[in-house]
Amino acid sequence: MKITVSINLGGYSFNIDEDAYSELKMYLRNLELHFAGEESSSEILSDIETRMAELFRAKITSYKQVINIEDVRQAISVLGTPEDISDSEGPKSRDTFSSPGYHRMYRDTDNRIIGGVCSGMGAYWNIDPVILRIIFIALTLAGGIGVIVYLILYIVLPEAKTTAQKIEMKGEPVNIHNIKEAVKNEFDSVRKKMKF
Repeated sequence: MKITVSINLGGYSFNIDEDAYSELKMYLRNLELHFAGEESSSEILSDIETRMAELFRAKITSYKQVINIEDVRQAISVLGTPEDISDSEGPKSRDTFSSPGYHRMYRDTDNRIIGGVCSGMGAYWNIDPVILRIIFIALTLAGGIGVIVYLILYIVLPEAKTTAQKIEMKGEPVNIHNIKEAVKNEFDSVRKKMKF
């Protein structure tokens, strides 16, 4: 018999074993200390918690309702530890997470002109969205099918809202390093827009 604790992680409620809770709490505290000097530390930690909640939700089934220590360790191995991404180690630490991540197509509303379909497809296939926009315009002028295809894709493709979804859209692994870089890039772009 084990004691379970109810926690709220990334906006979701989980029942977690006491030993798993201790390990998770220590991991999150280490992340807090690691990102304490970052300007956007609260956003980075929030995105990491959201990603961890996604990983935990995938573990919950109708037969398994409690997160155990193996689930926590597996989530930590997917995300990585602060030691794995420390900048003092250089690119070697990033090589451990260089395997491609889950790749999914989303609408990229950050770089959109109309609905973000072309920019999302461009991010997914790693090509310039301008090429896709030209193709859609050519299909529209050739018989109007471009508009129909665009509208279908607009309805079918979900919008990349979270940082994890934006990273998945590019096919990169959703780990601490990539979350940190995405949040920093977002802060930098907001800062540039504020200066103008």
